[in-house]
Amino acid sequence: MIFSIPSSTQRYSCSTAPRVSSSHSFSRVSYSVNSGGGGARRWSRCSCLLLCASNLWGRGEMLDEIKSSSSRTAASAAAVASSSASDQHEISPSRTFLDARTEQDLLLGIQKEAEAGRLPINVAQGMEELYHSYRNAVFKSGHPKSNEIVLSNMAVVLDRIFLDVRDPFQFEPYHKAIREPFDYYVFGQNYIRPLLDFRTSFLGNISLFDEIEKKLEQGENVILISNHQTEADPAVIALLLESTNPFIAENMIYVAGDRVVMDPLCKPFSMGRNLLCVYSKKHMNDDPELIDMKKRANTKSLKEMAVLLRGGSKIIWIAPSGGRDRPHPITKEWYPAPFDASSVDNMRRLSEHAGVPGHVYPLAILCHEIMPPPLQVEKEIGEKRVISFHGVGVSVAPSINYHEIASALGDPEEAKIAYTESLYSSVCEQYTVLKSAIHGKQGLKASIPIISLSQPWQ
Repeated sequence: MIFSIPSSTQRYSCSTAPRVSSSHSFSRVSYSVNSGGGGARRWSRCSCLLLCASNLWGRGEMLDEIKSSSSRTAASAAAVASSSASDQHEISPSRTFLDARTEQDLLLGIQKEAEAGRLPINVAQGMEELYHSYRNAVFKSGHPKSNEIVLSNMAVVLDRIFLDVRDPFQFEPYHKAIREPFDYYVFGQNYIRPLLDFRTSFLGNISLFDEIEKKLEQGENVILISNHQTEADPAVIALLLESTNPFIAENMIYVAGDRVVMDPLCKPFSMGRNLLCVYSKKHMNDDPELIDMKKRANTKSLKEMAVLLRGGSKIIWIAPSGGRDRPHPITKEWYPAPFDASSVDNMRRLSEHAGVPGHVYPLAILCHEIMPPPLQVEKEIGEKRVISFHGVGVSVAPSINYHEIASALGDPEEAKIAYTESLYSSVCEQYTVLKSAIHGKQGLKASIPIISLSQPWQ
């Protein structure tokens, strides 16, 4: 599901290298879709957002405008959030998938709705692919109730996808997780949970998550500067924290790219997260006619973020790399993608202008095995989902103070660069420890003095 803000070409990457099933047969459904009016559907493209940092971020005048407009935005924020939740999907319910009792029922349900013209053919094919990939991943876990888990979870997933196709949900710049009448947060947690091998999953520096929670309780803000691996990042973070820090798990706000709020297979999961919706610079120029609209939308999202920070007690996750990590084309090794210095600096400045104490922590996540992105960035919405069962890891390191770094440097630009390098270096170090624990099979022994791994769910 997730989330990043690219900016200028100033990027920093790690200079050090990282330390170093059973198959199941199934039948596929073929589709015969009516070519008449019932088969063609017009897609409503969501008006949500991704910040083009090179155009919006790093401008002092933007911060000034944010201050002056904060009161206007705050007045409408509550109404926007409540209307998004209460007005959604007020249509007659369908039982096509919820009444399914077998795998064949689910697959025939997809076929039936596609042939009736109620499901676009590309979405129907994506739903079937998602079902098979998820089923195979859960079966790989060896859980004695794998069949029941797959049928139960996928019935709800397919139902929610179909519901959104019939009545597309529109995300606002700031989207608050929908918890009722249908709890989309719990829905997402239940879907991803069977994909995590908790025996080989690890949480780094649990005491710092406790520290973060205390700062939030005191009304202070926290910014998590992180790498980004999969659409499932929010669920992975929440699942590893739910037994010890449920407040963080449920209240974290993610800066989310436009694709996770536009892709019909991804939207239901995004609806269960707190999101600041933005348009990605990588896709800013895909349609020249939409560039101005995207920039205006990004400006609105930036103002929403400022309002949230001014209220205090907010924890915001952002990936300043501009996209998901991808393997090296030659070595095939995964490592955090380089951070953009301007994106990091602008998050810091927004935090400092909020008038509320703020803290910036580096966070690392390793979970690419469970839902790896396409090897190349794709223009078209609707990437193929490849799902697997695997161990994952999340770690946080002590907050890094910009002014302590800047005081030793005379030039603000040098300070910006040094600060970004410090955050990125910490993320890389944490990632290396997680990689040793999970892929290197060192487990808890991979801990080092400044990164202590644990498994609080055990």
